[in-house]
Amino acid sequence: MTVATITTPTLIVGARLRWDGVRDRHVLLYPEGAIALNPQAVTVLELVDGKRTVDEIAAELSERFHGADIRDDVEGLIEAIAARGLIIDVND
Repeated sequence: MTVATITTPTLIVGARLRWDGVRDRHVLLYPEGAIALNPQAVTVLELVDGKRTVDEIAAELSERFHGADIRDDVEGLIEAIAARGLIIDVND
């Protein structure tokens, strides 16, 4: 699955963002595992709610960061998490 096929991303059932106080960082928890996240990934994944499209996520973040062109970064992150089977398209 590539981001080209994901228009409205959402985390799979059972996956969720959480603050890990022991490691002092955010993680993406899922059944049988966890992924440590950097602050930029958290910013993107907080907007992956099954309501916003990839375009809307990129536009909102671009606005937050003074017009920065971050679409490729947003797509890359969503594609990487989708490749692990943790993001799907709500339309599938």
